[in-house]
Amino acid sequence: MKIRRIDHVGIIVNDLPSVKAFFLDFGLEMLGEGKVEGEWVERMKPLIGIQDVKEEVAIDGDANIEIVMLRTADGDTNIELVKFHTTSDGNGIQGPLANTQSVQHIAFAVEDIEALVTKLTKKGAELIGEIQNYENAYKLCFVRGPEGIILELAEEVK
Repeated sequence: MKIRRIDHVGIIVNDLPSVKAFFLDFGLEMLGEGKVEGEWVERMKPLIGIQDVKEEVAIDGDANIEIVMLRTADGDTNIELVKFHTTSDGNGIQGPLANTQSVQHIAFAVEDIEALVTKLTKKGAELIGEIQNYENAYKLCFVRGPEGIILELAEEVK
């Protein structure tokens, strides 16, 4: 038995259009998008916590779940953005506290970190701290995008 790779990272979002735009501006490519409904969702109830999925509808009368699949230019990394129109507790999506056990950030190897940070901050992202030189091997920084999503950017120093 051998694990070949991580297929994708799933991120639950509230404002799907703005998060999608952020990742497209970041440089990811669109793989596809669509609505998830039907038998598969019915079987996933224990995981997603939404009851009566077939009877509940989104505000626009469409499916409860929308997804957007994105990937890096090399095709090795995929990001799945998921929007639930109905939450499990009816109180909306609640973000975890900073000290809550969870995935804290996604790291990307990039080229021209300064230009990328400038581009993202002009679009509303927040540079957390500054771009650091890590042991003359990498330039590193963290950027907070929409809905608090944190990206670590790493550029190899040549």
